[in-house]
Parts: sequence; C-alpha cells; structure tokens
Amino acid sequence: MRESLRAWQEQFETFALEVIFGERRGKKAALLRGVLFGLSKVFLIIVKGRRWLYEARIIRDHPLGVQVITVGNLTVGGTGKTPVVEKFARVLTDQGRKVAILSRGYRSKPPPLTQRWKNKLLLQDEVVPPRVVSDGKNLLLNSEDAGDEPYMLASNLKDVVVLTDKDRVKSGRYAIEHFGCDTLLLDDGFQYWKLAGRRRDIVLVDAQQPFGNEHLLPRGTLREPPEHIRRADTIFITKSDGETAGLRARIRKHNPTAGIIECVHWPLFFEDVFNPEQREQIGWLKGKKVATLSGIAQPESFEQSLTQQGAELVYAKRFADHHRFNQQEILNTINRAKKRRADVILTTQKDAVRFPKIDRRDLPIFYMRVEIKILSGAKDFDDCVRKICFR
Repeated sequence: MRESLRAWQEQFETFALEVIFGERRGKKAALLRGVLFGLSKVFLIIVKGRRWLYEARIIRDHPLGVQVITVGNLTVGGTGKTPVVEKFARVLTDQGRKVAILSRGYRSKPPPLTQRWKNKLLLQDEVVPPRVVSDGKNLLLNSEDAGDEPYMLASNLKDVVVLTDKDRVKSGRYAIEHFGCDTLLLDDGFQYWKLAGRRRDIVLVDAQQPFGNEHLLPRGTLREPPEHIRRADTIFITKSDGETAGLRARIRKHNPTAGIIECVHWPLFFEDVFNPEQREQIGWLKGKKVATLSGIAQPESFEQSLTQQGAELVYAKRFADHHRFNQQEILNTINRAKKRRADVILTTQKDAVRFPKIDRRDLPIFYMRVEIKILSGAKDFDDCVRKICFR
C-alpha cells in the first residue's frame, strides 16, 4: 500500500513539473496552468500574511538561547543544499561548537498510523521525542526511517547530532537538553520562522535556475517571491560557472549587504555502493563509458559533471526526486547499461542510500562523493563562520 502510494505521488509530481515548465502541450495543460496561476496568487497572500503574523508577534516564535543557523532556498529542491549544510556543520564543529542538524525528515517512514492517531487523541505529540538519526557517535537509523538527507549527513559527519521532527523547536530543545548542543543548524529552514533566537539565515540560489520559472507554487517552484531574499544574511550561488554578473546584480537589488559566496559541487572520489572499501580517485572516469541512475531534482547537473570529467554518457535513467529504488529497477538499469557497453553505473550519494541490496556484481555501481568548493567569496564565508562562533 505504501509503495503504491509513493508510486502515485511520484507520477503526479512528474506530471505537475511537466505542466508548470510548459513541457505538456495542449488545451488541457494550458487550462491547468491558468488554474495553477490563480492558486499561486492565493499562495502569495498566504505567504505574506503568515510572515506578517510573525512580524506583528501575533504568532510567537521561540528562542532557545543558542545559535540558530538556517540553510534554505526560495525554490523547491535542486539547489545542492545538503553539501552546504555538511560544510557548515564540519567547519563549526572544528571551531569548537557542539552542532545539531535539525531536519524535518522529508519522505522518511512515518510511525504506524495507529500510533500517530493515538498521539493526536491523547495530545502527546509534544512529548514524543524526535527521531535521533545520529547521537554524534553512532548512526542509529536507516535511510528509510530517517530520510535521505539526514541519513547522508549523519553518515558523512562525526561528532554532529542529527535529529528529525516536523517541530524543530521541540527537536532543538531536545538537542540542547540531551546532547548539550550550542548551535542548531536547520536543514531547509529559511521558511521556518517558529524557531528564533540568535539566528543567521543562509540562502542558496542555483546559478542554472535561480528562481525557477519565476512563478510561485503551485504554478512554479518558488516558495517566496525573489525579493524576499532580502532577509538573508549570507547567500550562496551554487553550481556556479563564474558567469554570474547578472544574477549578482539582481540579488544586490534586493539585498545590498549580504555576503555572496559562489561555489560548485566538487567531486572528491567514487565509492562502490555495495563495497565501501573500494574507492576510485578523480581522473578514473576519463575515457570510460558510463550509465547513470538517479532520483534527484536536477539530474542534468549530475550528468554534466561526469562528462566534464571526460566520461562518455551512454545511458541515463532518471526517476522522481527522493525515489526509493527497488531491486528490479536496479537490475533493469544494469541490463540496459550492459547493452550500451557501459563500463560502470554511476549515481549520487543521495541516491545510493536508497538502493536495496542486490547479488549481481557483473557491472560495478559507484556513487560520486562531493563537497562544496568555494570559487569566490571565501572572506564572506569566513566572516559568516566567525560571526556564528564569536557572536
């Protein structure tokens, strides 16, 4: 039942994206875009109204007495947020901060329905503790229970607590009381105004698709109007090619003071999905025929990064973002990649955590481990870290 619901949800998301980006033609698609445009106007009123309620203190926020750093974006998905969260967590930990990453655990496996109803009826939602993905020493949950990004962050980071809960005030309080954390890092938290305090807002803008198709949800992918970037303290331009003068000018029009940092997702090494001890260094791809398998928001960026390293892309299989792969899908990809004479199948680390175990090893499957490499604005990054650590 759960798998069929996920499949339907993925099909609907794919259809919706094709409609809003104009890939679906015809009168019905045009009519639907008109309806979505009307709904986006309603969504704008809701967004601005909710923000006003917080600013007028009608809805109260909750300071917890510690540093709060949010890493988020104006659009839905695809800006490369997780590596930026990882970089901040790593640097802040090295500077002596006790960091907890707070995630809502998007697409994680929820508790049983009976348990959820029991908690609601007995008003126990507030006392149910958040899920502890990592206690800073041990990885305690799998990717299905934790969600892709929290599991990936917990796998990559040592000495960092990772918690998931929709109520990040509750999970923040839990991190402080149970783990002694003094810095809360909110993954996808720019629109989460409930948690306040000594807060710094970090916003990511994808250089390739800065503001989607310029429409708000559900007609587009914007969560807020572009001018709301004025709330950001620091702005990361991700997936930069260095040609961002126009984008910088537009950002400066709305936010003349925030530090701007340009970065790319830089490959570190390749690791076998099923054998962590087998790694290959950068340069290994040059001249190889590769197939790709991915379920991310913008697979084009991933595929392009492989060809830039000298690989020949002979087959690409794409699924919806956060797709949880089954064994048959992996086997089908292996068979089709072999027909195209691929030397290896490549995927992302975010996808690799959702792979089931398989017995076949006749075609290796590797994921690409990446980190953020700053191209410009290193001083702004250092200033941001210094203000967090020594405020």
